[in-house]
Amino acid sequence: MRRRHLLAGLASVGVLGGAGAVATGGVPDALGGESAGSQGASGGSEPIEPVTLDTIEAPGSRDGEVTLPAPDRPTFVDFFGTWCPPCAEQMPALAAAHDRIGDEVLFVSVTTEPVGERISEDKVVNWWRKHDGNWLVAADVSAELAARLNVGRYPSARAMDASGRVRWATSGTHTTEEFVAGIERVVGDD
Repeated sequence: MRRRHLLAGLASVGVLGGAGAVATGGVPDALGGESAGSQGASGGSEPIEPVTLDTIEAPGSRDGEVTLPAPDRPTFVDFFGTWCPPCAEQMPALAAAHDRIGDEVLFVSVTTEPVGERISEDKVVNWWRKHDGNWLVAADVSAELAARLNVGRYPSARAMDASGRVRWATSGTHTTEEFVAGIERVVGDD
């Protein structure tokens, strides 16, 4: 009887831990996830292999494709979900950072939602408009880029230098100043 209770208790811990990861948008630090304030480089010193994603025709964006990280250009990628309240909350800070950085980096927001499958492109466009997005937006439907960049929470951001090396990685919401400081790490390298 005790063994059955022990096994049931252990199974419950696993279920609760998994539910916590889903509820918070990531894996807890104690289980190997990244912390919300992670400000250091991620992914080591090796360049990230580029991935070509479909872009979404929305305000400030265009229909077509984008390769990330951009070849021979610093790149900033914000990972968001239309289901994610913190992602919506930080849109004004992202917009202000985009306005301040200008064309110094390729500035892109990426969703890993199944756009064109379980979520319509119109839903993403409407969310983008509602939250005043005005820069390039793309869909990483296979989550290949997210996996290469070790994205485990939403929102998350990565800044890569012109060689494709991650120089700043973070998750959670941030201020305009924090985004600009992170992006300037890759602009100053070039």
